[in-house]
Formats: sequence, C-alpha cells, structure tokens
Amino acid sequence: MDRKWCQSPETVADALTTSLQDGLTGSEADKRLGEFGPNELTQQKGRTLFQKFIDQFKNFLVIVLMIAAIISGVVGARTGEGLADTFIILGIVLLNAILGVVQESRAEASLAALKQMAAPNAKVIRGGHVDIVPARALVPGDLVVLETGDFVPADLRLCEAANLKIQESALTGESVPVEKRTEALSEEEISLGDRVNMAYSGSMVTYGRGRGIVVKTGMGTEMGRIAEMLAEAESQETPMKKRLQTLGKTLGLAALIICAVIFGAGVLYGKEIITMFMTSVSLAVAAIPEGLPAVVTVVMAIGVQRLAKRNAIIRKLPAVETLGSATVICSDKTGTLTLNQMTVTRYYYNEDCHEAKEIDKEQDLSEPLSRLLTVSVLCNDARVHTEDGERKMVGDPTETALVAAGLDLGLKKEDLEQRCPRTGEVPFDSDRKLMSTIHEQGDTHILCTKGAVDELLTRCDRILTRGSVRPLTDDDRERILAANTKMAADALRVLGGAYRELAGPPRNSDASIETGLIFAGMLGMIDPPRPEAREAVRLCRRAGIKPVMITGDHKITAVAIAKSLGIIGGEGEAVTGLELSQMDDETLRERVKDIAVYARVSPEHKVRIVRAWQAHGQIVAMTGDGVNDAPALKQADIGAAMGKVGTDVAKEAADMVLADDNFATVVAAVREGRIIFANILKSIQFLLSCNVGEILLLFIATMANWHEPLLPIHILWVNLVTDSLPALALGVDPAEKGIMDRHPRDPGRGIFDKGMLTRIIYQGVMVGGLALAAFLIGERWSLEIGRTMAFAVLAFSQLVHVFNVRSNTRSLFAIGFFSNIRLVGAIALSALMQLLVIIIPAVAGVFKVTALNGAQWLWVAALSLAPLLIVELVKLAGLNAAKKEI
Repeated sequence: MDRKWCQSPETVADALTTSLQDGLTGSEADKRLGEFGPNELTQQKGRTLFQKFIDQFKNFLVIVLMIAAIISGVVGARTGEGLADTFIILGIVLLNAILGVVQESRAEASLAALKQMAAPNAKVIRGGHVDIVPARALVPGDLVVLETGDFVPADLRLCEAANLKIQESALTGESVPVEKRTEALSEEEISLGDRVNMAYSGSMVTYGRGRGIVVKTGMGTEMGRIAEMLAEAESQETPMKKRLQTLGKTLGLAALIICAVIFGAGVLYGKEIITMFMTSVSLAVAAIPEGLPAVVTVVMAIGVQRLAKRNAIIRKLPAVETLGSATVICSDKTGTLTLNQMTVTRYYYNEDCHEAKEIDKEQDLSEPLSRLLTVSVLCNDARVHTEDGERKMVGDPTETALVAAGLDLGLKKEDLEQRCPRTGEVPFDSDRKLMSTIHEQGDTHILCTKGAVDELLTRCDRILTRGSVRPLTDDDRERILAANTKMAADALRVLGGAYRELAGPPRNSDASIETGLIFAGMLGMIDPPRPEAREAVRLCRRAGIKPVMITGDHKITAVAIAKSLGIIGGEGEAVTGLELSQMDDETLRERVKDIAVYARVSPEHKVRIVRAWQAHGQIVAMTGDGVNDAPALKQADIGAAMGKVGTDVAKEAADMVLADDNFATVVAAVREGRIIFANILKSIQFLLSCNVGEILLLFIATMANWHEPLLPIHILWVNLVTDSLPALALGVDPAEKGIMDRHPRDPGRGIFDKGMLTRIIYQGVMVGGLALAAFLIGERWSLEIGRTMAFAVLAFSQLVHVFNVRSNTRSLFAIGFFSNIRLVGAIALSALMQLLVIIIPAVAGVFKVTALNGAQWLWVAALSLAPLLIVELVKLAGLNAAKKEI
C-alpha cells in the first residue's frame, strides 16, 4: 500500500506527474480516466427474485416436509380422506419461502447505498483553472479544492489546509471532526484516524478550506476497500437454522426407520400389506412436526412486532432468534454507549475543579464562572435555531457543547450576542490553537479568547478568582496546568477561557491583540455515557454476555468511558488498532477473550475481531453506524445499525436497526430473543413429545400383534389439531422469571442437549402410554370403542400437556393457568374441534369412531388430565431441573 501520508506533497505530486498549482491538463485527465476507469464503486450482480425463492427450499426439513406432503396425498387418495393435510403442509412450506424472500429482498443493497454516498460533483483545478466536474471523472493526480460543506470525492493527499476540519466518523468512528494539516508524518504504520494529512472519500468538510492531490479513486479508495470487504463478508447462518436443519435430518431418518420397522413387523404378523403401508406412512408423516416451521416463523414475526415497539427494527426475520443466543456484544462507542453529544462535565474556577452536575445556577453562577461561560458562548461560531418547536444547535461539536453549557446555567447565546454584538474576530488557527472575538459592551469593548490551556496561559498575566482580578503567579500556572493534566487524563477535552476589556475598537484584528489577558477558568467536556448504558452493561454480565467496546476514538477516551460503564475493570484490557495490526490471526484468537476495549481501529480490524470470537464458537452481535462498520455488521451473527445517525450502508448490511441508537435497546432485544428462543424450544418439546407418544402407541401395538389402536385418519387429525393453534399459542408465552439471569446457550450444543431429549422421551412415553391404556380399557367393550377412547385421550392429553411444557422447572400453579390467555383459547378451540368429531354422528362416521357412554367419558377425562399430575410430580422431585442456561 502506498503510504502517501509519509511523503511530502511535492513528492506525491512528482510521483503522480502533476502540478501543485495547475493540476493536470484536460487531455492528461482524459487519458488517465481511460487507464484507471471512473471514480465509482463497482457493484456485484445480485441474485434474482426467482433464485432467492428457490434458495428457500434448500433445507433438509423443508424437503422432508414436501415428501411428507406427497405421501400424505397418496394416503388421503387411497383412504378417501382427502388432501387436506397435503395442502396444509405445502401451504406452510410456501408461506415460509415467501416470508424468507421478503425479508431478504433488501439484503443485497449495501453497495448501492455506498455508491449514493459518493459526491456527485467535485471542484478540481485543471490547467490552472477551477472546474466543476462529475466526481466519477476524477483521476489520480487531479488537484481537488475543498470548502466547508463539501464531500470529499476521492482519497486525497492534502497539500493545503487552512483551518481545515473534516468529519470522518463514517469511516473511523471518531466522534469529533479531525483537524487537518499538510506536513508529512514520520510513522509508516498509522491508523486511519491519525492520518491527519489525508482526506478520504465519503467524509465531509466541516470547517475551513484546503486542496488535495487525488491518490486513489473508485475501488482503490478506503471506501472501495470497505465495499470489497462487504462483498466478501459471509452471511452467517443463525443458530436455530443450523439446529432445525440437524433436527430435520434426524427426523427424516427416524421417519424412514419407523416406516420400515412397523411395515415389516405388520407384514410378518400376516396383516394386509396395503393396510400396513398406509399405517406406517401415516405414522412417518406424523413423526415430522410439519407445524414447526410455521411456529418458528410466526413466533419470530410476533417478536419483530414487539421489538419494533422497543425501537429495534428487524430487517431479517431469523435475527430475532439469533439475538437470544448472543454470547458477545461488540458495540461502537459514539452514540450507542454514549449520547453522541459533547457535553461539559467539569469546570475549573476559583482555583479548584467543580463537577457540572453539582453546580447550582441559582447560587454558583457568579464570577468567575459566569465570566468563563460568557467568554465560551460569545467566542463561538455555533448557532441556535428552532425547528418544529425544538431548539437545535448547529456547529462544531465542541462549540455546541459550550453553548449548551451556557443554556443549562441560564445564559442564552442570542441574549448575550444582543447585549454584546460581535465587531471583530481572530479565527482559530491550528498552530496558535486559539480563537478570539471582539464584542461591543456599552461604551467599551471586550476581547474573548478560548483555546488550548497551555497556549492561553502564555498570553495571560492576570487571573479572575473569587470575584476579583489579581496578578497570575507561577503557583497559579502550576495549579492550572496540573488541573488541565488531570482533566485530560480523565479523557476530557479541555478548553480555557480568558478576556480583557478594551477602551475602544482595536486597531488590529490579528493574533497580536491576544496579550495581557485575564484567565477566567477551564471547561472539560466529553461525549458522556448514556445513563441507561451502565445498567444495560450490568445486565449483560449478569446474563453471561461479554460486552466489548470497539471505537475509532483515542484509547484514553475509550478506556475512560469503558471504566465508567463497567465494560473494563479488574479483568479485560484495551488495545489500539496499531497493536492489533501487529497481531496475526492466531494471536488475536488467543487474546480476544481478554480484550474488552479496542481503540483507533480500522474496518478490517472490526471484521477480524468478529471472526476471532466466532472462531471460539461464540454468537457475536455487532453494533455500528458508519460505512466502516458495514463489513463487520455483515460478518457478525447479528448486526445492529444505528437508525438516527447510521449510514444507509450500515443499515443495509445489518440484520437490525436501532431507532434510538441505544445500547440498552440491544440488550432489550437480546431479552426478547431469549424469550423467542425459549418459546421455540417449548414448541419443539411439545410437538416431538406428542409425536413420540403416537409412534410408541402404534409401535407397541404392532410389535405385540394387537389390533391397530388408531387408523391413519386419526393420526393425521390429531396432528392437525395439536400441531396448529396450541403450538402457535405456546410460541407467544410470556418470559419466564429470571430469563436474563441465565447464561447463553452453548452455540455448539444441539436442540436435544440439556435434558431436552430425556423430557421428550419420558413425556412421549406418558402420552403414548395413556392412549394405549385408553385403547385397552375401551377394547373390553369393543374394538371401535377402544379406538375412539384412544383417539380422544391422545388428542386431549396432548392439549393438556401443552401446559406442562411452559416451564421445565416451575410449577404450572406458580406460573398461572391464565397468564397466557391465547394459549387457553387455542386449547379450548382445539378441544372443541376434537369433541365435535366424536359426538356429531355424521362426522364420527367419516372418522370411524362411535359415541361413548358416561363411564367411558370418565375414563377419557381421567387419562387426559393425568399428564398434569405426572409432570408436576416430576418437577416437584427436581428430575426436570436444568442448568441455568437458556
């Protein structure tokens, strides 16, 4: 890589065969445009809508469901039971495919948003004349003119900088504009944010003016490098998607084995081949929870609605579940953990430091504090205006912080300027590090000066303290400089304020008037942590989630904020982007768990950090707002972009957009994700335990050479009744108590870990055993009554069993029967459907069941309610207990 920041402007101009005064000639620019190509980002061809739709079916569980639908259609046609189940399964598969395409349709728009960020036109000197040309026509060697408000159209090596400041937060993450200069830098390896003699494509000039030589265009710019990383970043499969794929393969294999075993056993016992084929195929279809994809989709969709109310807008549906599995949250600092608003937090006056929050404007706003604030507000180019009834400030973040400090203590800029109108000024200069303004004050004038404390003190000979002015002593200087050092060590940006009264308008309006000043005090400011961020970080730690700060700001600032939030303390260390560059990937993987703060990082650093965590099998959530964050947002398992200050590029690359730019919203979304994840597991446990019961019922009866306790239509109907409304209602169960006190589920563990398989098996045995008992009891009257009782108990016991899976440790009586009213309604409706099938003669004839008498209904009721008693006893015995893990 060419390190142009290490070379003088003259050397760069010679290397690019251009002139620092006249730029390129028009003919040379045209020639280079043909050689280097247009100054724009290339965009890869995205997948078509049809390709996205087809990709939704490349899932083993979906394939198995489609095969099941075909088999179910064959069974329905053979038995005359219709194709209802076939249409239901195919409808579920189609619905999931459509939802997947809708959620994904905007995911490939990141590079298009990058292209929109480029400046449409640029001011360039060609042949000694200033021309305005399309930015895409810029070539290496062009001499570009920069003025306040301009977007930087390409990567430039600055050759002229007059009070030039450029906002680079979209690229570096640094919260304040960078002061630019032209001198060559001595270091070869230097982070992007510290290359103060460079201007990068996509950044914006906020102050001053300058010129720069184009050194890189198009995909060769830093913006282009980000575009390449964005295109190369791999979209991560969600943990639940991986688990469901594994589950689908397992169930598909199990279905084939069940078909073979039951069919073979029946044939060996001399039963009709066609009857055994229909029975075994029906059971295989029943073994696959065809309602599961719909449950997962609907539960996530409902979660999306709830998250939207919490200012978290989900762009990709699976992101909801991924949030619940997050083990690491890598967060940007500016605007996410902080307010993204420079704020005065400390003052120095009367020979001591004072915290802003402790100052009472009614009692403390006297000399010299009032004088210090007056100087800071008057010597200030920030502007206050009202928009939609709300007061807003425009200008440099440091100056708006000073105006806001004045407002907080009752000093309005507009009132001060009306009383003391500005009559002259000495603009800020990066060498002088001071700014001065001259104001008319009655019959006299006053000079207000603010800037770097060490520079300011050299121009002061008096000090205002405790309401009076006295000579400034060496002890005063030492005390002031010590306080300045202490404030800087606390990551505060420090400015001093001074003044002197003038008899009349000064003869000169240059730096020579900045003498004989009276020192009023100092102000320390910082972009402060959000009040709710500390609690959110604490909640993360309690939930077993590792919070990590990644920022483009300086290390001292990052560490100060991290300490105040509890991100870094007794454990955890901080490293800079330069230190990170010196680590290879293996070293980073070894150290990543010990690093809590990354400062002055570049885009590729962020991607490396995410990958290092993922190499440990962690589920990584990443927040960000700038173009520089986009590759890492895409690489992360869950990318969260800022909605207020975030760039379109970051939003398009992310899975989720935070409407309030708040870290606490990420944590709230993690909680919602955990609820969703837990509810999906409940649905899986319910559906599979019921299916195991059905399999066990027919398997035992077949192996024992008994009559079939259920007919194919019974199996398909029970699955239709229990796999639909109850399973969906279970998916919107409220959160269990203490859900954020549990550690994240190990990403490497499957669905059947942590006692899940045990619960599915014993609860399946319970459901199947109760239905088998009903069959044997009813068979004493007749085979038809036995089948009717088994059919009824199988359906009703499963509906009762829904209540059991709401918690594997807490008693249902502690949770409350009516805490999920939708579940109660779903169970009641499904129970009514099952009851009508048995008691309506015409329908009962289709299902080959018969009416039951009082005694038989009592048996059905007792056996159907038994799951409540059995599972409650297991919970009481502690056999159902699970580790504190979601």
